[in-house]
Amino acid sequence: MGDMERLHKIKYMIQSRNCVPIDDFLHELEISKATFKRDLEYLRDRMNASIVYDRHLSGYRFDKPNAGAKIELPGLWFSEKEVTALVLMQHLLANLDQGGLIGPHIAPLTDIIDGILGQSEVSAKELRKRIKVFGMSARKNSLENFEEVGAALLKRQRLHLEYYSKGKDETTERDVSPQRLIFYRDNWYLDAYCHLRKGLRSFAMDGIRQAHLLNEKADEVPEKQLHENFAESYGIFSGKATQRAKLKFTPEKARWVAGETWHGQQVASFDKEGNYILEFDYNQDPELIMEIMKHGSGVEIISPAALRKKVAAEIAKTQAIYQ
Repeated sequence: MGDMERLHKIKYMIQSRNCVPIDDFLHELEISKATFKRDLEYLRDRMNASIVYDRHLSGYRFDKPNAGAKIELPGLWFSEKEVTALVLMQHLLANLDQGGLIGPHIAPLTDIIDGILGQSEVSAKELRKRIKVFGMSARKNSLENFEEVGAALLKRQRLHLEYYSKGKDETTERDVSPQRLIFYRDNWYLDAYCHLRKGLRSFAMDGIRQAHLLNEKADEVPEKQLHENFAESYGIFSGKATQRAKLKFTPEKARWVAGETWHGQQVASFDKEGNYILEFDYNQDPELIMEIMKHGSGVEIISPAALRKKVAAEIAKTQAIYQ
């Protein structure tokens, strides 16, 4: 247990029990009396903690009610509700990590959170037990590649990638200037400027076979340009939006779809019959077609005609399989 974690534990032990005998500190923190005295002196002198020894109760307590809630310790200082929120956040993050990329790095955080909670009424383990996160489409990634990409993003250096494209079934080597990591639909993607293709590209992290940090500064792309390239179109496919989709959902489907965000700049309304009309811009359509087909007869493409034709052709091919 680190020094700062021990100071937090002393504070929370007193907060949760009001008065704590010295033997409890020595036993639970596994420290000597001399170490406890040094910690107590630090809390009093550096943190202005009004901790006093109560001879009548034979233990240490705060001199004034709720005094412990006002003590700010370096690094982390939380109320019980804030710690509870931190437990939830840490657990959700761990469960989103389907590829095991960051699990080893956040494990120490779990121990610290448990130490801060100490003997309070809120149990971190109980909270974690009652939260479930299911990643249905998560793909496996390489921890080494993920760490290289993370280092490149922080150091603002270029990366050399060996990248496999599932769509083209080919592997290429290229140097890129990483801009940001995106977690989208249970999978990680790297937005980067590709020096081979001379443009912005989105790379699926599970498609990166090898990643090596280069001793060259990454080219910086303005946020406005990143937004135009990645955020204006529908889904994960990059490129400036060139088309606009208009969809009509039945009143029954609208109960679900009306509460969803398909696009950051979507326009939606209801017609007189209760159908839900949804409009947004897009560039490439593979992901959009899959999403539309998921709703079956509950959605109709109003425009553009080319998208309507593609979905109709896909439905015909699917129907032919079952005839």
